[in-house]
Amino acid sequence: MARAPTTRPRTAPGTAARRRGATLEEALLEAAWAELLEVGYRDLTMEGIARRAGTSKPVIYRRWSSRVEVVIAALRRRRGSLVDRLPDTGSLREDTLAVLRHMTKRFSEIPPAARRGLIAEAFAEARLLENDPAGDVMPRIMLPILARAAERGEIPRATLSPRIVRLPADLVRHEMMVADAPVPERALGEIVDEIFLPLVRARPHLRSQEAFLRRGRLGHGPRPALAWTEPATRKA
Repeated sequence: MARAPTTRPRTAPGTAARRRGATLEEALLEAAWAELLEVGYRDLTMEGIARRAGTSKPVIYRRWSSRVEVVIAALRRRRGSLVDRLPDTGSLREDTLAVLRHMTKRFSEIPPAARRGLIAEAFAEARLLENDPAGDVMPRIMLPILARAAERGEIPRATLSPRIVRLPADLVRHEMMVADAPVPERALGEIVDEIFLPLVRARPHLRSQEAFLRRGRLGHGPRPALAWTEPATRKA
């Protein structure tokens, strides 16, 4: 007697395996990376990521507010985040170069068709975070590096503006967006030696660190030697 065909019961997206926490987040990031490789950044959507992950858009939006955040999180998952393993070579120059090299290596992993759109959106979002230090990852990388350099006597103990703290990363992003290619070692050296180091070694700004302390310390541990200055108010 013929056996009746068996079929798997359908379940609502995202409920089949009851994924939660880190398991769910890993599945979302895997889906985002696979979707990026298949459709490119221009056609990447939250709907496509959700469909591939077998879940819904609200599940993604509870973790990331935009597609650029999802892709950057997927990149960090593949290479790790520098926030968790800051370079500590004993030299401000080498620490800064290590950060910039990490950026260019990460960039080289992005599919060529996705690079311009991703870098442009990441740059735009960084500008939106200009007055929100807690939401910008680069100060959480550079402030401890600069604080250690001040403790070693490489640079003055001073307050630095957010633009100076982010400057090396911003210049590398600009180079990558314009050239659509990883930044060569020679250019990284010029950014550090001819632009960034002269700025942070210059006469310190006579500004109090109280503004930074009022806005909240970034991370934990000893009070950093360097801090944010309040953004200047533009006159009409």
